[in-house]
Amino acid sequence: MAQNLNGGREDGLPPSSYDILYEDNHLLGIVKPFNIPVQEDATGDADLLTLLKEDVKRRYDKPGNVFMGLVHRLDRPVGGAMIFAKTSKAASRLSESVRSRSFRKGYLTVVHGRLPASSGRLRNILLKNAKTNTVTVVREGTPGGKEAVLDYSVLGFAEGLSLVKIDLLTGRSHQIRVQLAHAGCPLYGDQKYGAAVNKPGQQIALWSSLVGFPHPITKQDVELISMPPRQYPWDLWAAELQERALR
Repeated sequence: MAQNLNGGREDGLPPSSYDILYEDNHLLGIVKPFNIPVQEDATGDADLLTLLKEDVKRRYDKPGNVFMGLVHRLDRPVGGAMIFAKTSKAASRLSESVRSRSFRKGYLTVVHGRLPASSGRLRNILLKNAKTNTVTVVREGTPGGKEAVLDYSVLGFAEGLSLVKIDLLTGRSHQIRVQLAHAGCPLYGDQKYGAAVNKPGQQIALWSSLVGFPHPITKQDVELISMPPRQYPWDLWAAELQERALR
């Protein structure tokens, strides 16, 4: 089900929209549109968290402020499945799921070149520079460095590009983008960590395809699945191949 985020804007721009993957009294699972910040940033652009609050307030005719808890993040250019908490209790319990690693995050991405094996694990120490909003791979023991771990599986290769499934085991800033670039396979369209092989204006090919967690109230397992848009370079591979990889 698609919803308008802000039902028309005073500046004349078209309303943003999103698809609802899951909703109950405690949670709101949606497909994040790409190129929108999750929360307010220095650009002052409309952010997803604020727009969702406004949308829920309007849809349910709620008086006063609406609570919307941010449990995990996606980089601004990245789209796909996200879960938000509609109550403070749900937010607290979901945050605990993230800490205990019972919160699962799966991605699909398209990268330049071939990874060293058809599947494997990447482990690096990452250091973030807050001033430049960039992350680099550093030696173990570097002050401020944090461990980053992901598992990958290569699903296909075409036109010099690889379709890769990522299971994220830690949640570091820019983690997938930095680790794959360090492995010699920068993401398609990533201007920050792959400028040498990408062209300005290309959309980064990174999609949050699976978010799984125990429901904070019922404890039942919840899975949100979202597929990338059928446009280049995603359409180099059959949608069925991408869908099967997530099951």
